[in-house]
Amino acid sequence: MAPTFGTDVSSLPPKGERFASGRPSSETSNFIYLASQSPRRSQLLDQLGIEHRLLLADEGEDSESLEVMLPNEAPRRYVQRVTSLKLRAALERLKSRRLPDAPVLCADTTVALGRTMYGKPVDAQDACRMLQELSGHTHQVLTAVAIGWGDHKVAALSVSRVRFAAVGREVIEAYVASGEPMGKAGAYAVQGGAATFIAHISGSYTGIMGLPLFETAQALQEIGFTPCSKIS
Repeated sequence: MAPTFGTDVSSLPPKGERFASGRPSSETSNFIYLASQSPRRSQLLDQLGIEHRLLLADEGEDSESLEVMLPNEAPRRYVQRVTSLKLRAALERLKSRRLPDAPVLCADTTVALGRTMYGKPVDAQDACRMLQELSGHTHQVLTAVAIGWGDHKVAALSVSRVRFAAVGREVIEAYVASGEPMGKAGAYAVQGGAATFIAHISGSYTGIMGLPLFETAQALQEIGFTPCSKIS
């Protein structure tokens, strides 16, 4: 059963949403699997003191097809659906590899200006286009998290709002030339050079980075995982 998410609350202030199915696992584990190549998500789990192992797709898996947008799909629905598909694929991967049982965490982030979504830029020109369109506007950053362990699944959604100041073309081109926008939803990293573009944030800073720590910690607790923190 794929995880389902809460109802659409786009008219409400940004906040986390969570949905759980099944019962908390009776198993124990001192680590989780992270089914993501994102170094930022790994670093954020380290920040929580959570031991984790990567559970990445095989060469034969067409993981990019999971992120294809459907016609007229709303950003909130898109990010939830993609994360659910990622979790399903990761759980199948865990089973096929006969790895030790442990919670599996998946996440997906997208940037949206109205109903227009901005994923990872395909090249420098695409990155410039995205940043020019975001310049001077307030956009949303949506990060969905899904965790599975046995028959228990928990899903959470973090929605934040980010206001960009007006950014000149030369500044954008210099930022894109740094290479930082590549591989980032919306073509920017909040923790990097693009911080100088951001006039205001409302929501979760770590959610904008790619993994909302409050929602993630709550979801792990709900699924029955209690980490042994490395934080003194």
